[in-house]
Amino acid sequence: MPDSAAGTVVDDIEGHGPRVCDDMTVEVALAVMAGARVEYLTVCDGDDQSTGLITLVRLAGLRDSSTYTDRIRLRDVLDGTPPAPGGRSGGIGGYGRVAGVLALSR
Repeated sequence: MPDSAAGTVVDDIEGHGPRVCDDMTVEVALAVMAGARVEYLTVCDGDDQSTGLITLVRLAGLRDSSTYTDRIRLRDVLDGTPPAPGGRSGGIGGYGRVAGVLALSR
């Protein structure tokens, strides 16, 4: 199983844009989108199952918001609940989901 933290991107065979792991940070996802010249990414869980689509517009809007930190991951964006104050991504008291940022699902 490839290390998803390394930012591995696999083209989606169904034509839904590049597939990325949900533990990818927003900043890395924006860089992937710029490099691939795409408007959205297919987000997958640890089992490589699609959990939704995320758009460039949503991620750019999040990055420009007052709630943005460089620790927010795509899985945090997909659910839509606000981050816990002072929390850290991926741990106890970690960031939850980011309010006002919606993802498209198939």
